[in-house]
Amino acid sequence: MDDREVRIIEIKKSVYENNDREAERLRGELREKGVFLINLMSSPGAGKTTTLIATINALKDRYRIGVMEADIDSDVDAKRIASTGVTSIQLHTGGMCHLDAGMTRQGLEEIGYEGFDLIFLENVGNLVCPAEFDTGASANAMILSVPEGDDKPLKYPLMFSICDMVLINKTDVIPYFDFDLDRCREGIAMRNDHASVIPICAKTGEGIDLWTAWISEQIEAWKN
Repeated sequence: MDDREVRIIEIKKSVYENNDREAERLRGELREKGVFLINLMSSPGAGKTTTLIATINALKDRYRIGVMEADIDSDVDAKRIASTGVTSIQLHTGGMCHLDAGMTRQGLEEIGYEGFDLIFLENVGNLVCPAEFDTGASANAMILSVPEGDDKPLKYPLMFSICDMVLINKTDVIPYFDFDLDRCREGIAMRNDHASVIPICAKTGEGIDLWTAWISEQIEAWKN
């Protein structure tokens, strides 16, 4: 039997620590330049792009808005966002299911972030990986859609625990699904009692006014 010692390198810890330092630097730079960056996360099909379009249409006369669309491939969402008249770029992650601070910085440099007041980062559709990496955003928000079920805060705790805002989307189909809004709120509070929760329907516009009011409040607080 070989008794020689094997050296173990904690690569995962090192990656996270380096990313956290880069994220803090990026967040500081964004604050200095007066740019508010929202990292928007969700599973695929929860309605991120539709929600973003409704949000942009409500805020584009008030703020200079840019959008960074992250996907493993394609530029479908970036084209949809560009139809609103705001600047939109597509970020391809090369197969990775998340963005980290370094990748976010690359996107910001490409979009020319100094020319914006508000930038949305639509992260890769996934309820696990994106929550593991701090992107350097000013605020984290996520969308949970009704068809996904009200038990997701219990099954995917990390993403709910890091978000400042949870949007519960597709409320128009609640009657057709076994979705208990109060039970979902309780689950979110169990993971993160500081997160704001707003039920919305991006398709009909329900709740978008509350969501955009929250964004405006965050931007003003960020500036001060």
